[in-house]
Amino acid sequence: MGGKALLLVVMGFSLIMMVTDKNMNFSSTRTVDNMANYYLDMNVHNLAVSGANMGANQIFLDPAWTAGLHDIPFDNGTIDVSVDILDAAKNIRRITSIGTYKDISDTVLVTLQPSKFSKFAYYSVSEGGTIYWTTGDTVWGPIHTQDYLNVSGTPVFMGKTTTKLGLKSENGYWQYSGYGWHRTKVWVSTDTPQFVGGFESGVDKPLPSASVTNVQADALSGGYNFTGHDTVYVTFKDDSISYKYSYNSTPTTVMGSSLAPNGVIFATGATLRLQGTVRGRYTVGASSVTTTSGWHTTTTGGNVYLDNDIVYKTDPQTNPNSTDMLGIVSQQNVLITNNTANNSDINIDASIFCQDGGFGSEDYSTRPPSGNINLLGGVQQNTRQAVGTFNSSGISSGFNKLYKYDKRLLYSSPPSYPNTGSFEIVSWFE
Repeated sequence: MGGKALLLVVMGFSLIMMVTDKNMNFSSTRTVDNMANYYLDMNVHNLAVSGANMGANQIFLDPAWTAGLHDIPFDNGTIDVSVDILDAAKNIRRITSIGTYKDISDTVLVTLQPSKFSKFAYYSVSEGGTIYWTTGDTVWGPIHTQDYLNVSGTPVFMGKTTTKLGLKSENGYWQYSGYGWHRTKVWVSTDTPQFVGGFESGVDKPLPSASVTNVQADALSGGYNFTGHDTVYVTFKDDSISYKYSYNSTPTTVMGSSLAPNGVIFATGATLRLQGTVRGRYTVGASSVTTTSGWHTTTTGGNVYLDNDIVYKTDPQTNPNSTDMLGIVSQQNVLITNNTANNSDINIDASIFCQDGGFGSEDYSTRPPSGNINLLGGVQQNTRQAVGTFNSSGISSGFNKLYKYDKRLLYSSPPSYPNTGSFEIVSWFE
């Protein structure tokens, strides 16, 4: 190779190395810039997320909190949180959290709505002491009790299960350890409940005292309120509703949307007797009245009796687009009437709430074996009630329980259904 050729080769390699070195320096610089930008973006985003969590926690501690957080220093940046009421009637709120770091901002939006008792497939304040969930019982959906959860054998709980006091097992044995004054005994359970959706104890979810009063208030402002009657008979007939005040009287029939535009129907100080086919979204309720004369105190009304099937026009089990939904709210009890119509199964499509009593069967221990309670919805009650009695051969009086959870109740509820007193997050936008 001649001298000129060698010189050209050396110059070519030098040029290539110069270009390569420049590209490497450029790539290194871009990498550093990208890392710096990524750090800034992540830091400001984390500030916004932290603010959203702070705001949600404040609302958890105080559901009425709307003050917000302003120019809060955090992790070398600042956080601003505001709370806006999007729908005053439904009490829907939005948290807006803005994180700022080195003149860069990011925003997180969180929408919350009141948590409804209808989300529970089962809820109780008291489990009644001697009533157990036992082998063959299966509960779909969330379940909570403020009492011990009584279990026997292998009941199955498919949703998240929470209790305030813990588990109480029926079957097991005492195991002793130690000697003398130091001897102790521990109950060893042989029951094996299955918590498919998880289990947690120490959870406190009390029953608000004004739940029924709030439903009545909504009936007075946009719904329909029956007053001055001992008993009110209500029959749903597709998109119409019939009502009367005695068994043998002629009913009045009106369009449901005309009777109660907001879907809330209430009977003040009366017994409500219910049946029919529901089309649309309704909550029906009844309150009790307490009177005192001398030493005697009398409570009347506040019970709801199911005189026959109460079902949806469009079954959500076969048509998930069904918009039919019913809430039944009582001051006292919701009871399955002891009559001929209910002596061979009863079908109930509803979420049932009992403020001071519970859901049960009238004359449960003396009525004949009456088949199944086919319930689609949920039950929330103060005190668990019995629906039948059983022996080694099966049911001896009353009903078997076949309860299915209406999954729509996880994210939707009947109109004006009682609140738990807290909020739940329905959307989180970053």
